Amino acid sequence: MEIKDILAPGCTLCAVQGTSKKRIFETISDVANKNLPDIELDPILTSLLCREKMGSTGIGNGIAIPHGRLAGLDKVMAVLITSDGPISYDAIDNQPVDIFFAILVPEEQAQGHLQTLATIAAKLNDKDVVKRLRHAKTNQELYEAIV
Repeated sequence: MEIKDILAPGCTLCAVQGTSKKRIFETISDVANKNLPDIELDPILTSLLCREKMGSTGIGNGIAIPHGRLAGLDKVMAVLITSDGPISYDAIDNQPVDIFFAILVPEEQAQGHLQTLATIAAKLNDKDVVKRLRHAKTNQELYEAIV
């Protein structure tokens, strides 16, 4: 799997104004909803919030990989957002987060979900990729930095 297989250019937002984890999740849900016309906004947000209640998806180094399962979704979809400033997130290293790579997966794809998470975590472990993401000035630059 490659990032471009799950992340469309229209699903990246650069320098989003967000002051809380919930506000970022709302923005992610809004972007996903615009790209998934058959799926309502509330179930997207609920799936992200429910997963986050089980434990923080902040993986350290200012990066979070929020994710959730959705009924009615037929393939994995991602949303990539950077915030205009770091947000308190309860990450594993207790540092605030400014890069959010959200993944939405079909409800029945548990194994594929884990593989997708591993692929994205490996990509976000590359210091050069993370540097390009943080220096992106436009949505298109953000997309190109990750793919």
